Amino acid sequence: MWQCDKRIGYVLKMYPRFSETFVVNEIRGREAQGEQLEIFSLRLPVDGRFQESLAGVRAPVTYLQHGSLRGAGIWQSLREAQTVFGDLGPHLPDLLRADVQDAVQALELAVLVRRRGIEHLHAHFASAATTVARAAAAIAGVPYSFTAHAKDIFHDSVDPEDLERKLAGAHHVVTVSDYNLAHLRERFPTACSRLVRVYNGLDLDRFPRSAEDRAPGVVAVGRLVEKKGFSVLVQAVAELRRAGRDVRCSIVGGGELATALAEQVDRLGVRDLVTLTGPLPQSGVASIVAGTQVLAAPCVIGSDGNADGLPTVLLEALAVGTACVSTTVTGIPEVVRDGETGMLVPPGDPVALAASVRRLLDDAALRTHLADAGRLLVESQFDGRRQARELRSLVEAGHPVAPSEATRAAGVMA
Repeated sequence: MWQCDKRIGYVLKMYPRFSETFVVNEIRGREAQGEQLEIFSLRLPVDGRFQESLAGVRAPVTYLQHGSLRGAGIWQSLREAQTVFGDLGPHLPDLLRADVQDAVQALELAVLVRRRGIEHLHAHFASAATTVARAAAAIAGVPYSFTAHAKDIFHDSVDPEDLERKLAGAHHVVTVSDYNLAHLRERFPTACSRLVRVYNGLDLDRFPRSAEDRAPGVVAVGRLVEKKGFSVLVQAVAELRRAGRDVRCSIVGGGELATALAEQVDRLGVRDLVTLTGPLPQSGVASIVAGTQVLAAPCVIGSDGNADGLPTVLLEALAVGTACVSTTVTGIPEVVRDGETGMLVPPGDPVALAASVRRLLDDAALRTHLADAGRLLVESQFDGRRQARELRSLVEAGHPVAPSEATRAAGVMA
């Protein structure tokens, strides 16, 4: 196994987070390639439950100071950083621009980077985690990189000047879809020379192609928030009932819209068809996805501009051979290729969604065709080992290059 000598610090807003399985997948994949990682979390976890795959993460976790900060604590952080690094004057503009908690955490992280021999910082999401990583990296004299996903790009609250500074100053920037890549390059043309697309990956050994004996019906998985479009799915189930077809539907996840969705289910008279399961562990999600004929990801653009990047559950469903129907939002068509690996409908269209769900349920040959092609796509483009090699090569490269070029430069198969 190839061994990376560089120690890499992963900076995350909250670790672990129940819904962010892609972060755990990435960390495990990089560790399997021999990389030495440490995790720095800006917040304590609040989810109250954890995914089983966390047990496979070897990286130690440090929780940076957070919560209510007093003057004495802030002064102590400045004093300690000054002792380690000397003059902090050149870094004051960045520190003063940041929220006070982000600034104090950046000082603390910089000291830990120096003392623990961390040689590179990588953050997930271009928001608070990258704010802290960028400032800490500048103080400690190490490079930083980050992965841009969705909310940190598309949400109305994103500060474009702040995002541009982060893009321009990074050793490299990863984003998770070609859609995101094109969007960022168009919006920030002079700051994206170090931007590359690296797809999220799966541990395919944990998601084998499952048997064809599946329960008729549809399943959806994700946080119960607007951008997931689950209200559209509930409407689609009601449309199918009005057309004389009862389709059982399970919606897996928790979130702020749980009460509203339950009320909608009752209002549309489909309580006997739609089950809101609440959150399930990864094993439970994998079981219900692999055991159901159709997975729906009816994503929409939220009223606040927020959108999904490329939902991990779509990759998992394609890996196990579950037929997928989704929408034309952001990078989703890169994995759900209409008529090839799945079916696509316009976002926010319950009639079209109902028609596609019905077609998939009624056509076993179509489901098999899509499942075969979907599995091949995931194996070729979304294997976690490929992702880990590309990310490793980007860190090792003296200058940013496309992932395929970086991987070849490292002497490994892409």
